Amino acid sequence: MSGEILVIFWFGLALVMALAMGVYYCAQGPGTAKSVVKTTSVAALALLGLRLEVPGLVVAGLFLGALGDYFLSRPGERAFLAGMAAFAAGHLAYLLAFVEAGADLPPLFPALILIALGLSTELWLAPRTGALRLPVRGYVLIILAMALAALGLSPALGLLKTGVLAFLASDVILALEIFVLRDGLLRRIAKHLLWALYWSGQALILFGSVS
Repeated sequence: MSGEILVIFWFGLALVMALAMGVYYCAQGPGTAKSVVKTTSVAALALLGLRLEVPGLVVAGLFLGALGDYFLSRPGERAFLAGMAAFAAGHLAYLLAFVEAGADLPPLFPALILIALGLSTELWLAPRTGALRLPVRGYVLIILAMALAALGLSPALGLLKTGVLAFLASDVILALEIFVLRDGLLRRIAKHLLWALYWSGQALILFGSVS
């Protein structure tokens, strides 16, 4: 395939799988089909990143996100912890990519908002996580550091910053969906909203990294 056709193919595959996930599989329990659809939707973005020659650390972050998606689509606490570890590693890859891209100190007011959000998890999240409290705290610190680094990037990278904030918002909703919300309409809405924010966030990080 030519380069242009490959770009269209990988993005088309990612988009179709993301739509299938958002429209149907979000509401389904663990299963092989859900794992394939969810994982492919981000793995295809990573392969697109290779084609577009975005920084290797961004591609690594996308592949780790796809791996995390696979684990989070499987049942059980061990799969959840493996998914959290994969996403934490992906956030670290993004953090290093942003440092390499010249991230400086973030603007004070947005930084204070992010720090306040991180501290607030000690009130509404940590008390509900039980034996997972330490891993969840570590994950909060890592994604907070990644988001702060993104805010310190050049204003010209606004697309990438928007993607990071969408990703962060999806993680907040995921924490609410898993640890706070009870079964019902609100939790079902949260599943669809977090998926839309998460996938679009990953896509914006990818396209915002194209030089």
